[in-house]
Amino acid sequence: MVAQDTTYVQKACAYVTRGGSEVLVFEGPSHDGLQIPKGTVESWETPREALYREVVEESGLATFGDVERLVTDVWTRRESPPKRYVRHFYHVRVHEPRDAWTHTVTGTGPERGAEFAFSWLDLGTDARFALDLDDYLGTLTDVDAGGVGPSVAAD
Repeated sequence: MVAQDTTYVQKACAYVTRGGSEVLVFEGPSHDGLQIPKGTVESWETPREALYREVVEESGLATFGDVERLVTDVWTRRESPPKRYVRHFYHVRVHEPRDAWTHTVTGTGPERGAEFAFSWLDLGTDARFALDLDDYLGTLTDVDAGGVGPSVAAD
């Protein structure tokens, strides 16, 4: 048997929250279940830069409060041929008055032109997310609802 080389792909994943009690989710066209804004870290980007770009492209949100790095893990996307995602999770606080909206994905990736329907979900949810994207959602249950902090516009 010939050993297969494992492919590693860097991903930036955003738990976007408002009011300390809700997380932004959408249902995408290519995965079953809820998703969060996330995507591939390009070769010229840091994970944090990719985070800002992906949130803007996928949700249309462009003004953020505090951004905090939570954790980096390695998640198995498939066993054969072996593919692993190096997932960089961030907590992004926003002040967003809309309860729901549809956004057409921008950027140059394969999802460009797709429509994502966004809504807010209580942080204490038992809902299962696609691609195990809820793995660290529980770390946000003690989020301080005291405010968003200074706003930062994405580049």
